[in-house]
Amino acid sequence: MLAAVLLPHERPARLAGSEAGILAFPDQRSISRAAEARLAEAVGLAASIGLTIVHSAAFPLRTRRPSTLIGEGQVEAAKLEIEEHQVGVVVVDAALTPVQQRNLERAWGCKVIDRTGLILEIFGERARTREGTLQVELAHLEYQRTRLVRSWTHLERQRGGFGFLGGPGESQIEIDRRLIGDRIVKLKKELEQVRRTRGLHRSARTRVPFPVVALVGYTNAGKSTLFNALTGAEVYAQDQLFATLDPTMRAIKLPSGRTVILSDTVGFISDLPTQLIEAFRATLEEVAAADIILHVRDVAHPDSASQRSDVLEVLDEMATGEDPTLDENWMGRTIEVLNKADLLGGVAGIPGTDASAIAVSALTGEGLDALKAALDERLAAGMETVEYAVPPADGARIAWLYQHGEVLSRQDGDDSIQLTVRLAPADRARFEQN
Repeated sequence: MLAAVLLPHERPARLAGSEAGILAFPDQRSISRAAEARLAEAVGLAASIGLTIVHSAAFPLRTRRPSTLIGEGQVEAAKLEIEEHQVGVVVVDAALTPVQQRNLERAWGCKVIDRTGLILEIFGERARTREGTLQVELAHLEYQRTRLVRSWTHLERQRGGFGFLGGPGESQIEIDRRLIGDRIVKLKKELEQVRRTRGLHRSARTRVPFPVVALVGYTNAGKSTLFNALTGAEVYAQDQLFATLDPTMRAIKLPSGRTVILSDTVGFISDLPTQLIEAFRATLEEVAAADIILHVRDVAHPDSASQRSDVLEVLDEMATGEDPTLDENWMGRTIEVLNKADLLGGVAGIPGTDASAIAVSALTGEGLDALKAALDERLAAGMETVEYAVPPADGARIAWLYQHGEVLSRQDGDDSIQLTVRLAPADRARFEQN
């Protein structure tokens, strides 16, 4: 399906507060997602950066034309809508080639931005950390470099050459391409430093090992709300797409007393632009390093099954791509969290839940105890039960066992304290070496 966001001619420099309309073109070859759900998502993407939607409509997309993506009749029909609403910018909910973008701009007499451009606009507005802003700028430049077609007169002017034999010199479009290329090289070097710093942080966590639990899921599935409910943090959470972009980590205590680190990551979306998958690779590396992956789903969403497939497709690409960052057994350490159960009458109203799928409501707190217990059970499955006799005077080693393991039983004697402890293999090796 293809959708277009219509913005008025007299719009402010930033998109927030502008009035907008949506034109949707359901693709009959795509049956995995309902046309209404895709249209609603396009509206949500536009509204998430402060646009006021004033019009929405759907048209069938029968064939994809190389020149304009849609047929001539649909171009004319859309033009009537654009003129009626005095549209200045159209955001098309599909990936447009530079040629398609240019031809639609000429046909409609206004600026055209595709789905990738809209998501980049959202990401650019939401990124807060140094890493996030670098990633967004890199993705935007990679995208913009392919859009430097001769659509604007200033790109056709030439600069003079050097000396008497310099020739006509560079055109403005060549200068722009060169400047963008130089900036991309610099950004990649800075991001590589960010990745090294993140790797050092990850190594530091390994030296003081706490299991890592990563939250992943479709955008607006309620990951940040669940993160706040489990940790008591105040991470920004709103009912909008891509409310948060930058990863956040907090320590939480499970019922067994075990400490784990919970990581909230960027949300996924269908047809996620390739530039963004690559740009946010450093962020997604937190998923690769996680001991448990919590796949948070909006179980009340009518397109929940398709959203699940979109997330699994990206994760599978991370495991099977040319440069895999995720191990092939990632599904074995994944727990599905069916969030927003309160919209369906509560946890009891969600059928088919088991040890690999737990229904919760991050808003009301229902089901969170069961989720924590499932985390404990999953972590305990990979641990070893051992017995130690520790001298009563060696309080440091006793405290270490309580901090890093799960003490199942304790018997205090005059000469020693008998402890039965469940430990991760790495923690057991560390304890027995000291």
